[in-house]
Order: sequence, then C-alpha cells, then structure tokens
Amino acid sequence: MTDLERYQAPAAIQRVLHSARTIAIVGLSGNELRASYFVGYYLKRHNYRVIPVNPRETQILGETCYPSLLDVPVPVDVVNVFRAPDALPGIARDAVAIGAGTLWCQFGVINEEGARIAEEGGVKVIMDLCLKVEHARYVGRMHWLGFNTQRITSVRGGLQ
Repeated sequence: MTDLERYQAPAAIQRVLHSARTIAIVGLSGNELRASYFVGYYLKRHNYRVIPVNPRETQILGETCYPSLLDVPVPVDVVNVFRAPDALPGIARDAVAIGAGTLWCQFGVINEEGARIAEEGGVKVIMDLCLKVEHARYVGRMHWLGFNTQRITSVRGGLQ
C-alpha cells in the first residue's frame, strides 16, 4: 500500500464523515466561483459547522473568518485544506496545536512532511481527496442513489 493509498482508506473517510461536526476550512474563499466556497456551502447545507480560515476575509458564508487556525475559538474536528502543498507543514503544526481530529487535504494538496507532522501529533490524515465528493459518495446523494461502489466505471450491465 502506498502512502497516498493509506491516506485514502475508505473506512477512515467514513469514520470522519460520520463523526465530524465542526470543520475549519483553511483557504476558504469568499468568491462564490471558487471550489473552496462551493465545498463550504455544501457542508453548511449538510449541517456541519463551517469555520472559515483566511487572513484576507472577515466573514464568509455568514460566518466569522479567522486569520489562522490558532485563532479559532472552538474545538475543530476536521481541518480541511485549500492551500498550496508547501503550506501544509505549517497548517499541520497548527492542526496539532489546536487538537484537531483530522487534517483533510483537498485534491492536489499532497505533502508528506505535513502528513508526518500531523500523524506524529496524533492527527489523522486524509490526502488528495475532496471532502464534498467523499461526503456525497458515502453519506449524501450518491450513497442514497446506490452509487456507493467505491469504483467509477462506464460499463453498463444489461438485463439478464
């Protein structure tokens, strides 16, 4: 099993999705056209408490925005990262410092040093996956429509 496969274990993803209530999104943008905004909006609609973390904003999605994880005044279950991979070690240190349960790194946010820092500090790591897509797969609409196959395919089965 590669390191990346280890950070994408279906059982770990499902545990996080079913147990988390508060998600701090580092790099959440106030721009409605950005992926981070859409993910934050989706998570709020699915009853997660979303905490924006962005030093350039004061409020996003109707929530107070904090300049860093260290400024967030409530316990955080998941730190969801929408930042460049080279920012991950610092974010991982902050996630450990606040006692976050999971460091969830979005598509393309891959940094082994950051993962190591988080794990050594007792924070679970999920990497290179979209929290919204995984929620839809395991909990949301895709799950209820019967698409929870853990496999994407274009092969269609015929009637026998």
